[in-house]
Amino acid sequence: MPHAGPHAGPHVGPHVVVVDDEADARAMVGDYLRMHGFEVSLCDGGRALRRRLDEVTPDLIVLDLNMPEEDGLSIVRDLKGRSSVPIIMLTATASPIDRVVGLELGADDYLPKPCELRELVARIRSVLRRAAQARGAPHAPARPAGGLRFGRVTVDTETLRLRDEAGAEQILTRSECALLKAFLDNPRRVLTRERLLDLADARDPEAFDRAIDVRINRIRKKVEPDPAHPRFIRTVRGLGYVFRPDGD
Repeated sequence: MPHAGPHAGPHVGPHVVVVDDEADARAMVGDYLRMHGFEVSLCDGGRALRRRLDEVTPDLIVLDLNMPEEDGLSIVRDLKGRSSVPIIMLTATASPIDRVVGLELGADDYLPKPCELRELVARIRSVLRRAAQARGAPHAPARPAGGLRFGRVTVDTETLRLRDEAGAEQILTRSECALLKAFLDNPRRVLTRERLLDLADARDPEAFDRAIDVRINRIRKKVEPDPAHPRFIRTVRGLGYVFRPDGD
C-alpha cells in the first residue's frame, strides 16, 4: 500500500488528512481512501495535525472527536477560526449533542464511529462536491467584484468570506456557503428543510433535519443585525425558511 506523500502517477486525487489517535483505525481508513484514489496524510492528534497544516493545505479533514490528547471539538473550533478546509467529524458517542455542537462550530458533516467506509467515501465526495460548487457554479448569477449582497453583509462564494459595511471579514464554512447560495438563488421563495437539503447537497441518510436548523442559526449570527429577530432569513412556521433580500 502506498504511503502518504507524492504519487508516482500523473493524477493526484484530493488530499484528505485523517486524524485519529487509534493507530489501527487510522491506518484502515487511510488505506481505504488511498484505494479510492485519495492522497492521504495520517495524524495521531491535534499537534500532529497542526504540524501537517503548516506544510500543506488539504482538501478535507476527517477528524475523530474522541481523542485523549485534545478534544476534537476544540480542534474544530480552532481550525474554523482560521481556515475554510471542510471537516467531517467521526464520533463514537450515541448522543447527538457532539454532532450539534460540531455543526455549530462549523464542521461540514459527521458520521458515527465505527463508520461504514463506503459511506465515508461517499460523504467525502459529497462535501468536496459542495466545496467545488461553493467556489462558483457555472449557473451562478454574475456578481460584482465585491461579491453578492446578503442582508447587511457581502458574500464572496469564491473565498468563502463574509464582509460587513465596516470591512470586517468572517470565514464561512462550505456548508454555510452552499446554504447561502441556495437562498440567493431563490429569493422570496419558501424553501422547506427537504428542499434546502437538496439545494445545498446536504442530505443526511438519518434525515437529521436539525442539521439544517443549526446551520441556519449559525448563518443568522453572521448576517442578521439581531439574530434573535431575523429579518433576512425568516422562519415560515410549519413550512421552512424564506430569504427576504430587503429585510422586509
